[in-house]
Amino acid sequence: MQFRQQALSKLQSPEEIDLPVRFARPQGWLVLTVTVLFVIAASAWAVTGTVSSTLNAPGILTHGQGSYVLQSPVSGQVTAVLEEEGKRVAAHTPVLRVRTAQGTTVVRTLAAGRLTTMVATIGSVVTTGADVASVERIAQADDPLTATLYVPAESGATVPVGASVDLTVQSVPTQQYGVLRGRVKAVGRTAQSRQRISTFLGSSQLGEEFSQHGQPVAVLVQLDAAPHTKSGYAWSTSDGPPYAVDSMTPASGAVHLAAQHPIDWLLP
Repeated sequence: MQFRQQALSKLQSPEEIDLPVRFARPQGWLVLTVTVLFVIAASAWAVTGTVSSTLNAPGILTHGQGSYVLQSPVSGQVTAVLEEEGKRVAAHTPVLRVRTAQGTTVVRTLAAGRLTTMVATIGSVVTTGADVASVERIAQADDPLTATLYVPAESGATVPVGASVDLTVQSVPTQQYGVLRGRVKAVGRTAQSRQRISTFLGSSQLGEEFSQHGQPVAVLVQLDAAPHTKSGYAWSTSDGPPYAVDSMTPASGAVHLAAQHPIDWLLP
């Protein structure tokens, strides 16, 4: 009780009235100032700043005109392979000779292009309708390469025409020569079935690979031209690889989607 009386007397003493009241220490003011500045900066960034995102998808380099599978019109034994993989062939070019009971039949190409796969070998036996080769359609020798990416169907609507794309090409070391540059030229409106992809690329294996997670949407990418490079296309490095890039080469693309303001996804 004595201590309480002393405390009350001290509080009521007129000598204590003029003493300044300290609301916060200097360290507290510093923390408060930093916090306010951070909130102001974060609010400004949420309104004026942008957030970029990318969509990754597998794909392949082609000339954009599709391929076809060459089939044997007869049953018999292959006695000669007349063309090599990778070579350009004209329409109606002899590719195989097949010996049958009625004589020798020559298997010819249907349209001009590049022989991408030769299935038949000398001595192998083929049946009528069996796949013997795949040919990529190429109208002119200088037809430019394009890239076809197979994007999940649910993400197709987020890909805008004109978006920049970075392509990692399987045959080009990325750490040494960088990535191939391009832009989205067209986005497919319907999902691609495995059969449709196989028919377009002339390969059931590729059709299976690109549709293993569901039916995708095809995104056509136009490559940026760069005549000073060996490949004829622009890369993230100055010169790119010291060799040309072939069609039907697997690639993976990173599509740079349209930038969004952070407030668009911070607010409901």
